[in-house]
Amino acid sequence: MFIRHLLAVQPDAVSSYALTGGRFWSLVGVALGLVGVVVGGIALSRSGGGKALVALVLGLAGAVVGGLVVAAADGGPGTGGGIVGGFVALVVGLVGAGLGWLARARGLRGPKVRETLG
Repeated sequence: MFIRHLLAVQPDAVSSYALTGGRFWSLVGVALGLVGVVVGGIALSRSGGGKALVALVLGLAGAVVGGLVVAAADGGPGTGGGIVGGFVALVVGLVGAGLGWLARARGLRGPKVRETLG
């Protein structure tokens, strides 16, 4: 019985509501990316150099976690590997990193323009 279970081709069915390891890490990546998007939006609306760097780092962290989840997923959607959440984390993290990069570039460009005009 035990050997037959080890040799089974089909994995055990995973409930849609079960929090597996892959789903957990994809949620972590999405959360990091979302915080990066929010902080990046705030950094773009205001001139905050520190917030831009935080958004850049959090966005990249979310994208890396999402990419690792996608790379480690065994099956497709619905198998509990977190592949859908991993792709969402990858995209949201890249958006957060992009907003942080834009805010950082905007903040670095600002003082030089003011010095030449002033």
